[in-house]
Amino acid sequence: MRPSAIRTLRWAIPLRPSWRRCSAVAPKGITGLARLARSSAPQLPPRRYFSRSTPGQSIFDADSTIYALSSASGRAAIAVVRASGPACTQIYEALCPEAPLPRPRLAAVRTLYDPTQKPSPNSVLDAGALVLYFPGPKTVTGEDVLELHLHGGPAIVKSVLSAISRTNNPDCTVRYAEPGEFTRRAFMNNRLDLPQIEALGDTLSADTEQQRRLAVRGASDTLSKRYEHWRHQLLYARGELEALIDFSEDQHFDESTEELVSSVASQVRSLRAQIALHIENASKGELLRNGIKVALLGAPNAGKSSLLNRIVGREAAIVSTEEGTTRDIVDVGIDIGGWYCKLGDMAGIRSEPNDPTGQKKVVIGAVEQEGIRRAKARALESDVVIVVVSVEDGGALPYRLAVEPEVVEAANDCAQAGKCVVVAINKCDRLPAENTLPQLTATVSQLFPAVPEQRIFGISCLDATNGLTSPGQSDPGYIQHFLRGLITTFEEIASPTGIDGDENGQYDHSYWEDSLGVTHRQSSNLQRCLEHLDDFLIQTQTQTPLTLDPAHDSLEPEIDIVTAAEHLRSSADTLAKITGRGESGDVEDVLGVVFEK
Repeated sequence: MRPSAIRTLRWAIPLRPSWRRCSAVAPKGITGLARLARSSAPQLPPRRYFSRSTPGQSIFDADSTIYALSSASGRAAIAVVRASGPACTQIYEALCPEAPLPRPRLAAVRTLYDPTQKPSPNSVLDAGALVLYFPGPKTVTGEDVLELHLHGGPAIVKSVLSAISRTNNPDCTVRYAEPGEFTRRAFMNNRLDLPQIEALGDTLSADTEQQRRLAVRGASDTLSKRYEHWRHQLLYARGELEALIDFSEDQHFDESTEELVSSVASQVRSLRAQIALHIENASKGELLRNGIKVALLGAPNAGKSSLLNRIVGREAAIVSTEEGTTRDIVDVGIDIGGWYCKLGDMAGIRSEPNDPTGQKKVVIGAVEQEGIRRAKARALESDVVIVVVSVEDGGALPYRLAVEPEVVEAANDCAQAGKCVVVAINKCDRLPAENTLPQLTATVSQLFPAVPEQRIFGISCLDATNGLTSPGQSDPGYIQHFLRGLITTFEEIASPTGIDGDENGQYDHSYWEDSLGVTHRQSSNLQRCLEHLDDFLIQTQTQTPLTLDPAHDSLEPEIDIVTAAEHLRSSADTLAKITGRGESGDVEDVLGVVFEK
């Protein structure tokens, strides 16, 4: 038998030149380990460039100084003008010729003058501006930064911006910043990475408490460090395979080839499970970022529009005793307890009943039929479906529960599709006694078996409108109780998923909460990374050839380690795209692992 049952295939080797070209890309006289040692010396963070074809020059003009109004435009108490670049001191000296530059990071009150005139009362732009100077590189952009806190009158802001533009000269360009250019410079100078920039955008656009919390968690570098940790895990795994490819015939490894490949595959499976959960939690984070879609589903006159008006606190939908008042979908955006929701009131769902003679009593028109079709489609597209049923007069009986069979069918279809279904029993003011509500709840549970009892609520939109309360309680119509239950439902569907049975305790709840901040761009790259990892796992499975080895009695399994290593390189590249940092093909990243073997 051969020492190993796994044979490395050496055809089509795209990765071997990655370090064989060391002498070509290194400075003259520096190769191999000497190059690796030199690369490990302390260096300043490199500037990021956006073009591979021109590594010596950024597509952005980093040598110029940019300025812009950093606060909101319009009349305000304070307006902030920020400048970034090498000419910050030049701008200050032009605007404040009679005062020294403030000490770094300490505010000072200065009088700003028109740089084209001699300092005099007639050339004053702002008599009481607050000036701060931040020398680079430890600034928000990695460059010198000058901030002018002005009085917020539009005329003052306009005059100061105009004065700064006049400090431009051929030796040092001063120009107005392009949209987002301060953030671009922060990225180019390694002050921010792409996940932090995306979180910054979420911070500025947050409208609700949950959106704010999500943005604040993403503003740290936690996710970026996690992506880099995963990338280095893949680099290490790839390095082990690369060492196996190039030195398996020359070196004695502690493990057999089969054991080494199996160990790497086990690490990849563990990493794959984490990435898959991050992708799953990213969809839950999108609920917080973009809003939870909520649909009101029910029969005509069940009280859907009334409930919508009570939730939003205004008359957003028309309420009438006439059936079919709502024909199209009425969407309303609202903050419910810190959760942004897109609440949709829809047409009532009903069927055409027949009388005993077989003649139809009610004919549903084409417009209403289209409204019913849209209502069902919208319910299936929503994240939460509120089914509204009502208590009606029972004739000879004290009351009856009015539920359309079409509504029951549509609600159960939503539950089977994985939607979260909540039931609101409206018009509970018609019940003869409060102790009859549990009986109704039991009946509703039978109609909607997928809905737990804690998601069934009794309400009265009429009492809520009139401000009527029962003795001993201060919640008119039990609307607030219903909203608290709705918020609990939101928390359940947006709660992050984690790995159960973590024996090492390395993944606590906060670890998975951070994964809610994964954006759509990050999730797309993680999905591509997952595909490459799946290809790797398939490639490293033992493959049995169809022909017998004439020198042996058994079949010889084969694994194409070269292709497997290529899949690891591709997966690491997708992680590098998330942060905007280096690629897995960097020579220095792999050489250390190779020579350890």
